[in-house]
Amino acid sequence: MSASSSTKDEKHYECELCKDTEWIFDMETNSARPCKCREAKLYRRIIENCGISKAFLEKTFDNFKPITKDVNIAFNTAKDYVLKFETVKGTKNNSIALLGQVGSGKTHLSIAIANEFMKRNIGVRYMQYREDITRIKQVITDEEDYNKELNKYKNATVLLIDDLYKGAISNKSLNDSDKRIMFEIVNYRYFKGSPIIVSSECRLSQMLELDEGIGSRILEMCKGHIAEIIGRENNYRLRKEK
Repeated sequence: MSASSSTKDEKHYECELCKDTEWIFDMETNSARPCKCREAKLYRRIIENCGISKAFLEKTFDNFKPITKDVNIAFNTAKDYVLKFETVKGTKNNSIALLGQVGSGKTHLSIAIANEFMKRNIGVRYMQYREDITRIKQVITDEEDYNKELNKYKNATVLLIDDLYKGAISNKSLNDSDKRIMFEIVNYRYFKGSPIIVSSECRLSQMLELDEGIGSRILEMCKGHIAEIIGRENNYRLRKEK
């Protein structure tokens, strides 16, 4: 076979380490261990099964357009966090929070971070706050199923919580079930040193008012990587309508 045809027929893998099998095989011990790419690919499949894969993958830093000074600060905070992640991931301040004004692009930036991580085979579990917490509450009386659900969010390498406390701000309160679930997830990750990416319409003060125990842990984890966007002029959707 000629060199040119050999190159042409050579197969290219997304992960050269495991040849896309998601497992590393050891012939000497006749055993296998999960490849580092497995978790990221698992979460991609979860996203696909939720029917949001295309929209999710399209949210990048390249197609995000900061519209105001405050939004640009959030944009730079998100990009800086990605650049420094390998350095900060082992510290207690290894997380990021994008807070404040509705419609300012917080979800876009949070998902852009997740997509950059998954390109590096860093697993990111996506939690849609209102939908997922409702689903968890449905099994709260079944200890086995409840713990099984919670462990998905507790043990992810990185957890993205999108729209944290959505709906609770107008009520100025969290119900006991919501508090219990979020405290268990956040507290576990806080003591384990596991990173979180948070987007929320809450401002810093509102997050602490809703639950100081949860809020103070999140703010400590995100210290140095917090962007708070304030003001309706930062609402991209309103600008589009005009």
